[in-house]
Amino acid sequence: MTYKELDAQYFMPCFGRSMQIVKGEGCTVFDDAGNAYLDLVAGIAVCSTGHCHPKVVEAICSQAQKLIHCSNLYYIEGQAELAEKLSKASGMGKVFFGNSGAEANEAALKLAKVRSGRRNFVSFTHDFHGRTIGTLSVTHKPAIREPFEPLGTPCTFAEYGDLEDLKNRVTKETAAVILEPIQGETGVIIPDDDFLPGVRDICDDAGAYMIVDEVQTGMGRTGEWFAFQHSKVEPDIISLAKGIASGFPMGAIIAREGLEFTRSEHGSTFAGGPVACAAGLATYDVISAVLPQVSAKGELFREGL
Repeated sequence: MTYKELDAQYFMPCFGRSMQIVKGEGCTVFDDAGNAYLDLVAGIAVCSTGHCHPKVVEAICSQAQKLIHCSNLYYIEGQAELAEKLSKASGMGKVFFGNSGAEANEAALKLAKVRSGRRNFVSFTHDFHGRTIGTLSVTHKPAIREPFEPLGTPCTFAEYGDLEDLKNRVTKETAAVILEPIQGETGVIIPDDDFLPGVRDICDDAGAYMIVDEVQTGMGRTGEWFAFQHSKVEPDIISLAKGIASGFPMGAIIAREGLEFTRSEHGSTFAGGPVACAAGLATYDVISAVLPQVSAKGELFREGL
């Protein structure tokens, strides 16, 4: 039985696949026939340090030889250290770890609900925030959202980039506005410079939280640690994942000072585990070294294309 036949027989057909990738090195991946490809997908914005960066591999292997899992019943080596680095990089407050972008956005929605006492959200057309029931509620794409309706989180969608439309939708019942600072699922859509500051003002007027989904844009991809930093706006909560640990499953939220979960309000068995944090710390160090070059190299690509 071939690999494709085995997959067809035992794996749910959720994905449209074209080949089997068996190895990655830097920006190159190799299929099972030995063909090499320049990888412009990067694991869908995940492989922030390239495939199998030596420092990340070393960190993962070293930690895996000591302790793979112990749960959040105990202090976990590397967890507080990584939280400190992310907090300082964002200029925000405390961190909560998850295992994916959807988990991070779920945590952001929960935090906004429990601290605001409100239940309604506003998102934007063409925004993507995840495929769980909660994150589907704030994801606009009808093809993936509508088959699962009704969903549990009341949400209305404003036109992306349209501050007047947003203002008409945000009320005193709105817990938070959630947005992508650059839309990725529908193309690289960059809003006008006044968009994020305008969203901040509208949220402040209504007493709503501002959640910025940095799952794709975070970890240095735009030349700053986080895309919101280009606007000088201070969100209440940001979510991140994908590039945070170079491909090891991990997500996180960072909230502004004074905004946080209290004991037992949220939790996770696997989140912020020893190996994930080791990968995250190594990833942070690698990105820190190259971050000053990102904007210049981005301009080089922009000019060349």
